[in-house]
Amino acid sequence: MGGTVSRDDFEWVYTEEPHVSRRKAILKKYPEVKKLMGHDDNTASTMVVMVLTQVLTSYLLQDQSWLTILIVAYCFGGVVNHSMTLAIHETGHNLTYGHGHPMRNRLIGFIGNTILGVPMSVSFRRYHHDHHRYQGQEHMDPDIPTHAEGVLFHNRITKMIWMFFQPLFYTLRPFFLRPKVPGRLEYYNLTVQLIFNVCLVYFTSYKSLAYLLLCTFISLGLHPMAGHFISEHYVAVGDYETYSYEGAYNYLAFNVGYHVEHHDFPNIPGKNLPLVRKIAPEFYEDQKCHESFTAVVWDFIMNPENGPFNRIRRPDARDPSLPDPWIR
Repeated sequence: MGGTVSRDDFEWVYTEEPHVSRRKAILKKYPEVKKLMGHDDNTASTMVVMVLTQVLTSYLLQDQSWLTILIVAYCFGGVVNHSMTLAIHETGHNLTYGHGHPMRNRLIGFIGNTILGVPMSVSFRRYHHDHHRYQGQEHMDPDIPTHAEGVLFHNRITKMIWMFFQPLFYTLRPFFLRPKVPGRLEYYNLTVQLIFNVCLVYFTSYKSLAYLLLCTFISLGLHPMAGHFISEHYVAVGDYETYSYEGAYNYLAFNVGYHVEHHDFPNIPGKNLPLVRKIAPEFYEDQKCHESFTAVVWDFIMNPENGPFNRIRRPDARDPSLPDPWIR
């Protein structure tokens, strides 16, 4: 797709929130789904193991060549760090220690965050809740790409660039759309991260810290694990705004692939999300399921019909009566 592009080149659809209505219907027919809600006792211990693994790996790489560091970061460390971001996603929903222990969830989030190199666990939680609360509302949902992103990154080359720098867009977009004043916990998160980074460099070398930063950046960009960013909400078939993925990466991603189920029941931990579909299969049998994160990324880049504009949205909650010139 060459030349300029605008939202008029894509079919944007106003739609009612489907997750709320499906949640109510499922709970009415299958009240036993409530038993799946709660937390996963194994998440915290898994996060600690991942931190120890990455600290050991960064120590072993402190004197290695940059090429070795890059290869290990992409093939191994990136998988661990991306998995950690999804563990932090679990803590953001208080699914690690339960809703009755919010500070325990924040503390394990601080610990898991250390191997990512940059503080994000608290800020992610604050903005991610907006994604659930205002899903599909362009000026409220931080997951919706901006107009500038859609215009600038619309062909194969620019979409590949967009995917490569996706960590920056994903991280910075919320601060431009709906900036929030940092809170006390965000400063705690920053302090813990700075102490960890300084200690890592002091006791090993700057290459160890560079390795962890590379793991985070690479794994959130052009990496198979990052396919879930595209698979979750970019329109693939029909007019669904959320899609699930059933594949092996779910074992490394705390079942984030069961994304329709997650948005239906954000208070169900990842380990129990597959059970939702088993209990209430008729509510999901028409839902499109992806089978490969890599295929999703490839199709997103190579298919001219795909791009940052290829999302479904609903009226802005701030004033849904206002006409939107971008909707045809």
